[in-house]
Parts: sequence; structure tokens; C-alpha cells
Amino acid sequence: MKYLKLIRYQNLLMLAFMQLIFRYGFLKLQDITLALAYWHYLLLVVSTVSIAAGGYIINNIFDVATDHENKPQNVIIGKHISESKAYTFYFIFTVIGVFIGFYLSNVIGKPGFAALFIIIAATLYLYATSLKQSLLIGNIIVALLLSLSILIIGLFDLYPVTNPENRSVMGLLFMILLDYAIFAFMINFIREIVKDLEDIDGDKSQGMNTLPIVLGISKTTKLVLGLSLIPIFCILHYLNSYLFANDLQISTLYGIVFILAPLIYFTTKIGFAKSQNDFHHLSIVLKWILFFGIISITIITFNMKNHA
Repeated sequence: MKYLKLIRYQNLLMLAFMQLIFRYGFLKLQDITLALAYWHYLLLVVSTVSIAAGGYIINNIFDVATDHENKPQNVIIGKHISESKAYTFYFIFTVIGVFIGFYLSNVIGKPGFAALFIIIAATLYLYATSLKQSLLIGNIIVALLLSLSILIIGLFDLYPVTNPENRSVMGLLFMILLDYAIFAFMINFIREIVKDLEDIDGDKSQGMNTLPIVLGISKTTKLVLGLSLIPIFCILHYLNSYLFANDLQISTLYGIVFILAPLIYFTTKIGFAKSQNDFHHLSIVLKWILFFGIISITIITFNMKNHA
């Protein structure tokens, strides 16, 4: 179990689930040809998960002092697993992820895409070692990398088989993936700031430069409240313009109950949040919003097919 905690297996399962949902709960239900065979796509998921696991390990290595302050019960490096062994696992997972990415890039005839996996792995290392200490830079990087794990599906499964005849259809599908990537970015960016609010004591003792340390808890919670209004208005627009307007009642109801309502709950609560437990609870709420947001792609797809 300690090894699973080292790689934060819950987050990796979420990442794998997300990529499988977008492929088999959305793209495979369309009348199109996809670039990757079944097992090639599974390799893409393994590659993404492996690089992410390496990122979590290197982050844990450099976060030992901070975790001793914020979450001593979650410290693994030095207590259950030695630092040298952790570095070995980091190297193994990262090499596996990059090697598979190199292989898949050649499978689809786009060898230059292999650089994407190297850049992601390098960015995760830089994030853990230095960038996370910079104001907002670390938050943006984490949110962008999650979004990229959605866009990479389009790059490997849609782009290689796009031609003049299917360009409009493929472009529409890629734009839908882009919409979800933007949604994932917004929710995860807000969540990263909330996690900084939760970890402010340990971050401060380690000389970090997070937004709550710079602005203080009160101003940061107000900023987060304002930021949370952006996805609320975006979702309201999406529900009204694309779902309700097309008489997709099930999808509209799902979006209201499982995405919009929890977001409004979050916005209401963040204004009064003060304790570590408050911020931890709201961080989990955002995680569930992201989870249900991902599932919505399948709900909408089946709703459209049944409605037609």
C-alpha cells in the first residue's frame, strides 16, 4: 500500500478513467475511423499514467519537509521507502512513459510527437524541484498538464487520420475535447489554489511563494470565489446553448445536478472557509466536480443518440 500511496494511485486511476471515458464513451461511439488500435490506445494510457506516476514520486521526494508540517501521516519517503529507492522508481516510471510515447509517435507516423512526452516529463521534474515555489506558475503547470492529457487523445487518435473529407467532423470532435480540456484546466487551477490554502502553514515554513502566503487567506478565498464564477457562467452558457436548446433534457438535468449545483455549493462555501479542514473538504468537492464533468461526455453522447 505504501508504494501505491507513493504514486498517488487514486489520481492515476482518475487519469486513466478519464482517458478511457473520452475514447470509449465518446470517440468510439462516433461514426469515424480512429488512428490507434485498441492495444495502442491502452499503451497511450499507460504512458500518460507512467509519466504522471514519475511526477508524483519526484514531487514526494522534494516535498518531504513540507509534508512533515502539513500531512505527517502521509509522509512515505524516509519512513517507509528510502529516497534512493524512490529515485529508482521515478526513473523507471518516467523512462517507461517516454519510451512508449516514442513508440506510439512512430506508430502514427508522427515521430516528432515523441518530444511531447519528454517535455511533459521534464516539466514535472522542474515543477517538483523549483517551479512550484514560484507564484502561480506551479498551479498553472499542474492544471495545464491535466488539460494536455485530454488534448493528447485528439493528437494521437484524431489528427493522424484527418483528411479533407472528414476535416469538419474531426475538427468538431477536437473542439469538444478542447472544451473539456478548458473545463479541466479551470477546475484544477482553482483546486490547486485551494490546496495551497490548505497547506499554507507548511509551505510558509519551507519558504514557498504561494498565493495564500503572498495575499493572505482572506484575500485568496475572495479571489477563488471570483474565479469559481467563471466556470459557473461557462457551464450555464453551455447547458442553455447546446443542451437545453437541443432538447437534451437528461444531459441538462445531469449538468445541473452533478456539475453546476456542486460548483455553486463550492462558491458559497469558499467565502466562509478558514480552517485546513474547510479547504480540504472543498478540494474534494472540486475533485468530484471534475469526475462528474468527465462522465458528462458519455451522458451527452448517449442522450444525443437516443434523442436522434
